[in-house]
Amino acid sequence: MNLKLKRPLVFFDLETTGVNIGTDRIVEISILKVHPNGNKESYTWLVNPEIEIPAEAIAVHGITNEKVVTEPTFKELAAKVSDLIADCDLAGFNSNRFDIPLLAEELMRAGIDFDMDNRKAVDVQVIYHKKEKRNLSAGYQFYCGKELEGAHSAEADTLATYEILNAQVEKYEDLESTVDALSEYSSHSKRADFAGFILFNDNKQEIFSFGKYKGRLVEDVLKENPGYNSWIQNADFPLYTKNVLQKISDRLRKPKTKLSKEDQLKALQDKFNTRF
Repeated sequence: MNLKLKRPLVFFDLETTGVNIGTDRIVEISILKVHPNGNKESYTWLVNPEIEIPAEAIAVHGITNEKVVTEPTFKELAAKVSDLIADCDLAGFNSNRFDIPLLAEELMRAGIDFDMDNRKAVDVQVIYHKKEKRNLSAGYQFYCGKELEGAHSAEADTLATYEILNAQVEKYEDLESTVDALSEYSSHSKRADFAGFILFNDNKQEIFSFGKYKGRLVEDVLKENPGYNSWIQNADFPLYTKNVLQKISDRLRKPKTKLSKEDQLKALQDKFNTRF
């Protein structure tokens, strides 16, 4: 073992109902406890989050509501988890920004105190990003085998981006070369706005991705609480997001097109034919 440990180091990862530290819940937790002498303990639990798992989260980790309905809640596991990580340092991937804060929330929600005062945290993702460049110059070198001259000038960066995309299409046989396919592949989620505050669900309906109405249909929310649109229009949201939301609001107020007499007669005839 290359690691030099003075006390156990706990590697852990969480699968959750979402990415909101304050409101989302754990649906799976895996712990690998590495002792200074190299011995290891490994534990993995599915967790009943006691709330609905959104479809977007299921699409990421594959853990459905049915899989966890009979599993223990985190409150039931909290004491065991707390004992396992007691007097240990913590490690994970993106753990400083997500896993540790969410674990702390869950423990405190279960009535167990948690703090980092006497612990160290090792975030493997941060080390990765600091040691291995992930910028445009690094991508240009990796895909095109060339040094990017004049980096951070708009013209050089634009040309390099074009060359990288061409090289990516050539390198990856499963990457289709159409703009539609490339757009789909390079999107993290189907967004109605650029910032991702409003997403499309599987039925291509707009849903909120944040706040108290997270996961709810935008139309339903605006019908129940018309003032929510006004609040967003006057709050610190991107103009494009405000524009998208206003269009949805306008769409709800738009009267349905009245059928012509000919269309009304045809509808009645169709209804009659269906009955008889």
